Amino acid sequence: MPGANTRAMEKGRTLPADVLIFDLEDSVAPDAKAEARQNIVDAVKEGGYGKREIVVRANALNTPWGNEDVSTLASCGADAMLMPKVESADTVRQVAALMEANGAPDDMAIWCMIESPRGVLHAEEIADASPRMGALIMGTADLGKELHAADTLDRIPFLTSLQLCVLAARAAGISILDAVYFDLNDDEGFAQSCKLGKDLGFDGKTLIHPKTIAEANKAFAPSEEEIAWSKKIMAAHEEALKEGKGIVLVDGKLIENLHVIAAQRMVAMADAIKELEADAS
Repeated sequence: MPGANTRAMEKGRTLPADVLIFDLEDSVAPDAKAEARQNIVDAVKEGGYGKREIVVRANALNTPWGNEDVSTLASCGADAMLMPKVESADTVRQVAALMEANGAPDDMAIWCMIESPRGVLHAEEIADASPRMGALIMGTADLGKELHAADTLDRIPFLTSLQLCVLAARAAGISILDAVYFDLNDDEGFAQSCKLGKDLGFDGKTLIHPKTIAEANKAFAPSEEEIAWSKKIMAAHEEALKEGKGIVLVDGKLIENLHVIAAQRMVAMADAIKELEADAS
């Protein structure tokens, strides 16, 4: 949501999204940066966003606005600082140092956009660069431009880049969000993009319009069938442990600890979604 658009930030208090990203970068014109920065500070301090995570996308440190963005927003109360076009661990460490020098609380995270070939190749070191690292976000528009790659529906030109970044995030134990789908009139293509993102292991998808929230939530949230199966194997495994068994058959399928861990994550996600929905209603 553009920081220059106070109406959009106000509407964010009612949207069924997990995260709201208030933007100071691409969506804000140069002569509106300072006003947009203050709008974001005011909106975050006013609150009313419930359990939604609030993330602020600053301008890069090598721009005329980046240092002031990070310095000003470090103590505004947002959950994370999102940095665009990150290509090295040094950038993350510079942002962390600037945040800490300006009063950022210990639990304020850094999120990084991976939008270039160098960023992809350095994704592992970026993900591990600081204890503040919380998430990677794919930016395939700029990446595609630099790769000279076509933006096909099957996303084959981006698969290597996407998978490398998923690997980096999982190795570092942080989240990773899939890129924006820009054609707001292509509902079928958007649904396919969400499905592929989930299949690849992404935790969610970044969006640019409220009309796409429902489909993204549907794609990435556990289905009722998945929740029921997860609870079933958790219960069966618990009973097996009481009998001194580490594995158990459930409906003909061999269940061991790794399946139970995945099931626990699924149920925890479903519980978190219900909590967020209750808070937003």
